[in-house]
Amino acid sequence: QVQLVESGGGLVQAGGSLRLSCAASAGRPFSMNAMGWFRQAPGKEREFVASIRWANGDKYYADSVKGRFTISRDIGRNTVYLQMSSLKPEDTAVYYCNVRTRGNPDDGYWGQGTQVTVSS
Repeated sequence: QVQLVESGGGLVQAGGSLRLSCAASAGRPFSMNAMGWFRQAPGKEREFVASIRWANGDKYYADSVKGRFTISRDIGRNTVYLQMSSLKPEDTAVYYCNVRTRGNPDDGYWGQGTQVTVSS
């Protein structure tokens, strides 16, 4: 079982920035395939935001955030970051961290979620 601890959410005005962090840990060694972020706005389905392959750092983004959000990783800390800039009210959602491991490569493990609210 892998535990994820997220931080960095909050309230920001439109055009502002926030950085989310997600640290992964487990009681025994584990191998990560990828880490990523999803979000869920009220009344909507959870949607993909960004992900990063752990081995080579390849990055993937939803079209809605390209050019505004940047995902990065710290291998030594088993931590993924999401730098969010030029935030819009439509970015308001609960943001969830996800890690896919060699032992759980499909659904992976999920964080508890952190609220991001962008005011207009």
